[in-house]
Amino acid sequence: MKYVDEFRDGGIAQTLAQKIAVSVVPGRSYSFMEFCGGHTHAISRYGLSDLLPKSVRMVHGPGCPVCVLPIGRVDMAIELALSCGVILCTYGDTMRIPASRNLSLLKAKARGGDIRMVYSTLDALQIARENPQREVVFFAIGFETTTPPTALAIQQAHLEQLGNFSVLCCHVLTPSAISTILESPEVRQWGSVPIDGFIGPAHVSTVIGSRPYEYFSQEYRKPVVIAGFEPLDVMQAILMLVRQVNEGRAQVENEFSRAVTREGNLKAQDRVADVFELRREFEWRGLAVVPYSALKIRQKYGALDAERRFKLSYRSVPDNKACECGAILRGVKRPQDCKIFGTVCTPENPVGSCMVSSEGACAAHYSYGRYKDLD
Repeated sequence: MKYVDEFRDGGIAQTLAQKIAVSVVPGRSYSFMEFCGGHTHAISRYGLSDLLPKSVRMVHGPGCPVCVLPIGRVDMAIELALSCGVILCTYGDTMRIPASRNLSLLKAKARGGDIRMVYSTLDALQIARENPQREVVFFAIGFETTTPPTALAIQQAHLEQLGNFSVLCCHVLTPSAISTILESPEVRQWGSVPIDGFIGPAHVSTVIGSRPYEYFSQEYRKPVVIAGFEPLDVMQAILMLVRQVNEGRAQVENEFSRAVTREGNLKAQDRVADVFELRREFEWRGLAVVPYSALKIRQKYGALDAERRFKLSYRSVPDNKACECGAILRGVKRPQDCKIFGTVCTPENPVGSCMVSSEGACAAHYSYGRYKDLD
C-alpha cells in the first residue's frame, strides 16, 4: 500500500473482520488494551468496535499525554505565568487541561498571563530570541514521541547560551505505564480489568523501537502488536493478537513495519539520553505515583530547567470528585459510565482531561460514539 486511502478501504476492513470472527474461539473472551489515544480515536472514528465479535473487547488505555498529566503539574505552569511573569509556551491541547481553582492555561491567559500556543519547540526558542528581556518557559509534555524535539531545543539553547529560556519538563515513559497497569497493587485496589494483550503505540515506537516491549511478552506473558493508526492497521493488529492468544504465544509483533524497527531511531535516543535522566517518581492521572516513569533534565543542562530556576515545588491535587477520568485511563470504566459525560463535561467545557484532547477516550466517544448509548 502507498496511500492513506488504501489503509481505509471498507472492503478490506470487512474481510479482516470476517477473519477475526472465524479466528475467535467460541465461548472464549478476549480483552485487548489499545494503549495509545491515537488508536482509541481511530476505533471510535471508524466504528471498528461494530466490526468485532462480541467476544473481543477493546479497553482504552492511558496513552494520551494530555490525559495523564496531573493537575499539580498544570498548576506549576500557571504559577509561572501568573506569579513569575514568564512567557509560557506550550502545545495547543495543553492549554485546556483543567487545573485547580477552576483554572486552565487558557483561562490563566484570559487573566493576563502571557501564555502562547506554539507548534514546535523551535517556535519557543524563537520567542526567547525575540524577547531577550523576558523569561521564556516551554511547558513540555508528552511520551517518547515529543521528547526528542524538547531535547533538541535544550541542546540548541545551551549552544547559543540563551539565558532567558528554560523548560518545565513533564515527559513520561510508555513502558513504565504498561508495567504499572499489569502489576501495581495501587492500581488494582481501584479496580482492574483482565488484559490478554496490547496494541502497542505507533509514533512512540518509531522512536524507541519494538525492543522495549519484549520485556512484557516475556515477563507477563502478554502479546504486544505494534500498529499504525489507520483502521486497517488496527484491525490487522487485533487479528494478530487473537491468533497469538489462541496459540498460547506471547510475542512482540510489528504490524507497523513501514515505520517501526526493533532498534528505533538511535539518533533521537542519543539526543534524549544526553539531555534527560529518569525521575525517581512522577504522578500520573489515574495511576497515582509511578516510579521511574518520567524524565528530568540532567545537571549538565540544569540552567535550562525551569523547576530549578524558579524553585518550583510539586503539590498533588485530587481530581474533581464527579469525574471518572482516572478510572477511564485505567480501563476500568468507559466514558459513558461517567455521570457528567456529555452533559456537564463536554469538549467545550471539559471537567476532566480525557475530554480535552482529541486522543482522549471521552472526547473520541463524545465525537463518534454517543449515538450508541441511545440504543
